[in-house]
Amino acid sequence: MAEEKYPNRWLFVGAAILMQLCLGNLYTWSIFRDPLMKMHGWTIQQATLTYSLSIAFFALGVIVAGRWQDKVGPTRVALVGGVLLGIGFILASLIGNTLPGLYFSYGVVAGLGVGFAYVTPIATCVKWFPDMRGFITGLAVLGFGAGTMIGAPLGSALINSMGVHSTFAVLGVAFAVLTCVGGSILRNPPAGYKPAGWTPPAAAAAVAKQDYSPSEMLKTHQFWLLWFSYLFWAGVGHMVISQAKPMGSELASLAPAVAAGALGTMAIFNGLGRPSYGWISDKIGRVYTSILAQAVYLVALLLVLPNASSFATYTTGICMIGFSFGGALAMMPAFTADFFGTKNIGNNYGWVFSAYGAAGIIVVSIGAKVRAATGAWTSVFYILAAMSVAVAIMAFFTRAPGQKKS
Repeated sequence: MAEEKYPNRWLFVGAAILMQLCLGNLYTWSIFRDPLMKMHGWTIQQATLTYSLSIAFFALGVIVAGRWQDKVGPTRVALVGGVLLGIGFILASLIGNTLPGLYFSYGVVAGLGVGFAYVTPIATCVKWFPDMRGFITGLAVLGFGAGTMIGAPLGSALINSMGVHSTFAVLGVAFAVLTCVGGSILRNPPAGYKPAGWTPPAAAAAVAKQDYSPSEMLKTHQFWLLWFSYLFWAGVGHMVISQAKPMGSELASLAPAVAAGALGTMAIFNGLGRPSYGWISDKIGRVYTSILAQAVYLVALLLVLPNASSFATYTTGICMIGFSFGGALAMMPAFTADFFGTKNIGNNYGWVFSAYGAAGIIVVSIGAKVRAATGAWTSVFYILAAMSVAVAIMAFFTRAPGQKKS
C-alpha cells in the first residue's frame, strides 16, 4: 500500500488525547474523598482504599485488555472500557453511600474501565510512530494527566451544586460517551508499516531481538528493573496526587476550593511532563531522562514541599511532582517498545504497567499509615525521596537485552 493511502496518523493522537482526558479523571478522587468522609464518617484509610483499589484494577484492566487488543485490535477493547468507566461512575452515584458499594463501583468497575480503554491508544500510537516513540507516547497519555485540570474544578463545582452522588452520575455519562467516540477512531497500521522516509536506526537494530512474547520478557532482568523502577517512580506521584487536596490544607492552610485549584494546576504539569520527558528521552536517551526526572522529584520532596507555607510554594512543589510523574507514563511504554518490540506491546506493557497498580496500593497505603502515625508529612517525604533515589540508581543498570552499558 502506498504511503499516501494511509490515514493521517495524527488523527490517532487526537483520539488518544480525547480518551485520556476522560480516563485521567480517576486522579480527581481527592475532590470526592473529603465530602464522602464528612457525609458518612469514614476514616482517611477507609476512603483512601477506594483510590488504591481503582489503581489496582486499572492495572489489572491494562493486563487483560493489552492481551485482548493485541488479538482483536484497539476499537472493540476501547469501547468496552468506555462503557465500564461510565457504569462505574453511575453505580457510584447509586450505591456509593456505603464503603463496599464505593469500592466495587469506583474501585473495581471504573478502575477496570480505565484500564481497558487506557492501553488501546498507547499501543496504537506506538505502532504508528516508530520514528518518535518517546514524544508520541507522551502526547498519547498527555490527556490522562491534563484531565484532572478540567475534572477537579468542574467536579468540585458540581459537588457544591448537586452533591457528590449526582456528580458521579453526570460525569459517568460524559466520560462514557467521549471515551467511546475516541475509541471508535483507533486502528492499527498494517504489518511492517514504516513512516515515509524513515529508516530504523542502526544502533537499535543491533541490540534488538525479535519481538518478545510476554513469557520471554518476564524471564529477563530488564523487565524486573523496569517493574521496580515503575513501582517507585509511580508511587511518589500516586501518594502526592491522592492526598493533594488535604495536604494543601494541612501544609499551607489552603481552603478546600483553593487546594482543588492547586490540584488542577498540578494536572497541567502532569500532562506537560509526558510529551516533554518523552521528547527529551528521544534526544538524550531514556536512562538519562529517568535520572533527570528523579532529580526534579528530590528537589520537590526535600526542599520545596517541606517549606510549603503558601499557595505559591505548595503549588510549585506538587507541580514538580506532577511533571516528573507524568514522565513515567510516557517513558515506560517507550522503554517497553524499545526493549521488547511492538508486536506484543499491548500485552507486554500490561505486565510492566502492573507496577503502576501495585504502587497505588503499596506506596499510597504506606504513606497514609505513616502520615496517620506521625501526624505530619515530613517522614512521608523522606520515604518518597528514598524511592526516587532507588529509581535513579536502577536506571544505570537498565539497558536493552543484549546491549552493554556504555
